[in-house]
Amino acid sequence: MNDKADRLEETLAHQEQQIQDLNDVVTKQWAEIDRLTKMLGRLKDKVEDIEVSKGDDGEGLSVIEEAALNKPPHY
Repeated sequence: MNDKADRLEETLAHQEQQIQDLNDVVTKQWAEIDRLTKMLGRLKDKVEDIEVSKGDDGEGLSVIEEAALNKPPHY
């Protein structure tokens, strides 16, 4: 009987560790999802800004001209 209780305790300990490991993975994934969601939002804003700068009539700066104006200072 004692052997059976020991096996149950061992199984429970392994399951608790697996649950904690899974929780850690899910927590890291949510952090990554949040980071990527914010990045996507910033990229959408940039695309909208470029589209607005072209104007409704299609005139204005082309995408290449816009990129040239916004290039990093090391170029």
